[in-house]
Amino acid sequence: MIEHIESILRERCGLIKEAPIVAGISGGPDSLCLLNILHSAGYCVIVAHFNHMLRPDADADANLVEKIAARLNLKWIIGKGDVRQYADAQKMSIEEAARMMRYQFLMEQARRNGAQAVAVGHTADDQAETVLMNFLRGTGLTGLKGMLYRATIRAFDAEIPIVRPLLDVWREETIVYCAESGLHPRYDPTNASLDFFRNRLRHALIPTLETYNPRFREALWRMSRALTDDYEILSRTLDEDWKRTVAQEDKDFIAFNASALEMRPAGLLRNLIRRAIERLQVDSPNVNFSMLERAAQFISDPARPVRLDLLQGFYLWREDASIYLTANESSLPIERWPQLSDEHSVIALNVPGQTALPGGWMLTCELWSIASLAVEAAKSNKDPFQAWLDAEQISGTLTLRARQGGDRFTPLGMNGDSIKLSDFFVNVKLPQRARARWPLLCAGGVIAWAPGYRPAHPFRLTASTRQALYFSLTRR
Repeated sequence: MIEHIESILRERCGLIKEAPIVAGISGGPDSLCLLNILHSAGYCVIVAHFNHMLRPDADADANLVEKIAARLNLKWIIGKGDVRQYADAQKMSIEEAARMMRYQFLMEQARRNGAQAVAVGHTADDQAETVLMNFLRGTGLTGLKGMLYRATIRAFDAEIPIVRPLLDVWREETIVYCAESGLHPRYDPTNASLDFFRNRLRHALIPTLETYNPRFREALWRMSRALTDDYEILSRTLDEDWKRTVAQEDKDFIAFNASALEMRPAGLLRNLIRRAIERLQVDSPNVNFSMLERAAQFISDPARPVRLDLLQGFYLWREDASIYLTANESSLPIERWPQLSDEHSVIALNVPGQTALPGGWMLTCELWSIASLAVEAAKSNKDPFQAWLDAEQISGTLTLRARQGGDRFTPLGMNGDSIKLSDFFVNVKLPQRARARWPLLCAGGVIAWAPGYRPAHPFRLTASTRQALYFSLTRR
């Protein structure tokens, strides 16, 4: 067993002996087996124990871990936290809260000590229970593959991985190993309590299922191994599609190219959304097939509403050529559009000259004296952020301003008819959150150009135009 685990440490966990490893040691047989093997194999181990304060005798576990670490001449760190209080405050189950606080502690110690990884003692039994638990929750391939030898949970730490060298070792084997090695683990009585979901699986459901298949745990474990290989194939495909469809990624949102995303089959869409949620959130226990299917249908049907509520504050948004997944309502990016600094901004323009706007946007203004060149350029122009206006039709001060109450606009192409600016914004499908600070080019207070859309009809170039003003709004 030891030689097999040493091979896993190198090949599957990717560990080296020159850098420290933080080992999460509870004092039970699994973690003591892990600790002894890491130490015997010559790895630089830092022993970390977290006291969940759930039992009156929990301090005895910490004392045992301290004694063993001292005997092995290893550095040890003991932490503690009130899991019940944290669970109540965060509205979590005791199991979820304990896991959250434990991993936060382990990752904090790993960062402080420059560790290459955090090692935990999950066994083949834990793997079988995890797969069954995920199956009962209605998971897909991601959950049925179970835990990996090496995995990074981005919200805990984007770089330090969690490694599980004992995933091939059964719990009974760790007990035998501890006995043969002279280790005397402590047994947590809460592991027998049927108040916890995992314990009910372990002590009630799995024994019942073993009456149908005495090797049921092994069957689950084998299935997880097979599906892990399948998942690697899917992951490679997913990696490529992620590169093709993701336009921008931030801590609060992920932006997809809508046209690229809509071309993907439903299965890939569900997995892309699952990955996006995982990259924005620590854990995603409520991500299920039904929710992912709703997301896939939203993406595939452009006629659906612009927003879809997913779960726990997550939203999908459709805006122009993008589809966003956001962690809250207020985290959509605004920099992709030209915006004034506030809704009351009025900026006087110099002709010729340049004017800087927030988000790296720049308005350039030039005077063209050869009208025929301006007419030809305007006819062939396909960039809505460029416009040529008749200079002689412009009177009064040229300004950039935000919309005002009662604004009307006479867009080119409507034969001189005017329209409420608010209706124009609706017609061109300018997202509502971008309207209040959208820059409008005005001449003497009259809207002469709505950048990104159209110039106004009275300021258009005609056969009698002698000079033109050229405007270009670009983002650096």
